[in-house]
Amino acid sequence: MSQAPEHKRPFPRSAVASMPPPKPGKVTPQGSAGLIRLSHNESCYGPSPKAVAAYRSVADILHRYPDGSQYELRRSLAEVHKLDIGGIICGNGSEELLGLLMRGYLGEADELLLTENHFIMCSISGRAQGANITQAPTDDYRINVAVLLERISAGTRMVIIANPNVPAGTCLTGEEIEELHNGLPADVLLVIDGAYMEYAAPALAADCIDLIDGSENVVMTRTFSKIYGLAGLRIGWAYCPTHVVEVLQRIRSPFNANAAAFAAACAAVRDVEYTRSIREKNANSLRRISVALRASGIHVIPSMTNFYLIGFAGREQKNAAAAADYLRARNILPGPLIRSGKQETLRISVGNDTENDAVITALTEYMKQPELG
Repeated sequence: MSQAPEHKRPFPRSAVASMPPPKPGKVTPQGSAGLIRLSHNESCYGPSPKAVAAYRSVADILHRYPDGSQYELRRSLAEVHKLDIGGIICGNGSEELLGLLMRGYLGEADELLLTENHFIMCSISGRAQGANITQAPTDDYRINVAVLLERISAGTRMVIIANPNVPAGTCLTGEEIEELHNGLPADVLLVIDGAYMEYAAPALAADCIDLIDGSENVVMTRTFSKIYGLAGLRIGWAYCPTHVVEVLQRIRSPFNANAAAFAAACAAVRDVEYTRSIREKNANSLRRISVALRASGIHVIPSMTNFYLIGFAGREQKNAAAAADYLRARNILPGPLIRSGKQETLRISVGNDTENDAVITALTEYMKQPELG
């Protein structure tokens, strides 16, 4: 009797095969009745009405491919932010552009330096390239430039920081970013993930732009998913030295962002007054939330974004996990638990006034629950 043929199958690269399998997240249906969704740092205000109108205006031309040169969005970004249009490249969210940077500049055994609690897709994309990942700890969730520089080695090829930082929303100043850049070898690429930069002081973005314009190894990525309220369209952009743009152009898909996203993003970035109003509303909400929660005994880490972290240091019978359960029991969906050293905190997105009031009421009630002796 003949033996069955040996079973064979394609096998992925070792770097990919060694990665842990994904953990599927909990499905939260859009528009669940009564659910207050404060888990993904989405804009509670939605996009500019002008962006919505622009999105609808392309309905009759959806049979056409989008503009592969990305010209109109690049021109809009250049004019609004006073940028060199040749340094702008757009993509399917800033996530794609971060991935393209790693595809272009990282290979087997190269070192990628990240901070703890970084944007998870940075380490996933880096590992898929075969890179070694080094993580620098933060100080009370704030990036420490000296600690980052201490971890630079001969194998380091890229450093990625989020500014404002994830997950706390803390921020390095322009001077601190320049200090970090000055401490890096010239062949190390510094990538500044500015997903939440529109919420911070405009001067911070200007400092980053000046640094990019005056150097050869700094890139800044930005997104329309946050303050612009276009998360569902997946559109982002990067500002880079032109030689970096040329690398990314070689490996990106020619139609890596869709026509509806381009149209909405062009209108959104030009509606400067709407963006300013959202920034002010968000800042006012953060102040009100922080004052109320601190009054109830909760530690709130100062944030320059549309989310905040709460902790319960010194309250042995109170903790972030129990607070999250208390919120969920009241139909409020917070963000994830975040651990840094021995400290565990809970991330919550800023909502509208009604949603924020619900959070304040629930957490104030939670703090009043008797502590077990």
